[in-house]
Amino acid sequence: MKIRSLDVYIVDLPTIRPHQLAMHTIVSQTILLGCATDEDGREGWAEVATIGGASYGESTPEAIKANIDAYITPLVIGQDPIHFDKIMNDVSKLVRGNYFAKALVEGAIVDLAAKSKNIAAFELFGGQIHKSLPIAWTLASGNTETDIEEAQDMLEKKRHNIFKLKIGKGDPFQNVEHVRKIKQALGDQARLTVDVNQAWDEDTSNYCIASLQDAGVSMVEQPLQAWDFEGMSRLTAKFTVPIMADEAATSIQDVFRIAKYRAGNSIALKPCKHGGLTQTKKVAGIAEASGLGLYGGTMIESSLGTAMCAQLYATLPEMKFGTEIFGPLLFKDTLTTNNIRFENFEVIVPDGPGFGMEIDKEKVKHYARKFQSETEMTI
Repeated sequence: MKIRSLDVYIVDLPTIRPHQLAMHTIVSQTILLGCATDEDGREGWAEVATIGGASYGESTPEAIKANIDAYITPLVIGQDPIHFDKIMNDVSKLVRGNYFAKALVEGAIVDLAAKSKNIAAFELFGGQIHKSLPIAWTLASGNTETDIEEAQDMLEKKRHNIFKLKIGKGDPFQNVEHVRKIKQALGDQARLTVDVNQAWDEDTSNYCIASLQDAGVSMVEQPLQAWDFEGMSRLTAKFTVPIMADEAATSIQDVFRIAKYRAGNSIALKPCKHGGLTQTKKVAGIAEASGLGLYGGTMIESSLGTAMCAQLYATLPEMKFGTEIFGPLLFKDTLTTNNIRFENFEVIVPDGPGFGMEIDKEKVKHYARKFQSETEMTI
């Protein structure tokens, strides 16, 4: 059946605690939901999350919705969802950039296509290799003792044994000492990574990464600005600790350039920043062919977006650095009637149909911004 309508909703979902990044502190996460409906009334749902309006990516939530409504939706209506790759190829010829918007539209169409065949979405991307994936947790209180206690509690509960620290905000040297103390306390029980979110220059990076490497940190994510490929190459060549590209690794062309010049020796995957699930699979292929390690990144999605990421990551042979798709654990509420399962230090991959999640339409209505009157809302 053909696509009859495509609707987009902006939702603000509160978190259980502040989540601090270099460019923004999340206390309420802005999420976009897309719903593609076919002629039989069957629905496909997808999600992308944004951080701090335009502080992380180039598109604001409002711009994502506006561009989908005005420019992408007319290209999608009347198309057969099973041919989602052709649909998105046609969209890309007429709409430049807009990776988050494209990821949302493609995701909704993929969910619809998979549901029409009564299969899990991962069946459309080569099938499932992993039934569960290692899952990291971000320690973000800013207090060393509190973070140590939280990590030890997670270890005891067997919920996480990989921990990330966001260290791009504040004094770099104090942040490094904070990390060193946590690593010393946890020892070999856990793997510790850090994310700088582009906050350092090269001189700061040279000093701080040396100290982090000495402390036993297992990965340093995006220390330099996204445009500084040459600086990232120098850091990658200098240190044995893996240097991960995240904000720099957007398009397939970006990732090819990173691989060619070794501007990082690992890549953080995020379907929204790559422009969708199909493009993410291509990025993963470039990385695999180049010997770059993969990490299943997150934009702090809720349960639906997390299921989308988990299903795609489950089709990849190896996630060398695991994943951090912990988003549902950070929210006070959920937008689905079923939940993502976390157990034995891993996230369990939902197994369909579609992305395996059922939307709670009442929750969507409750948290959605009122861009439309209630009588106009299709949900």
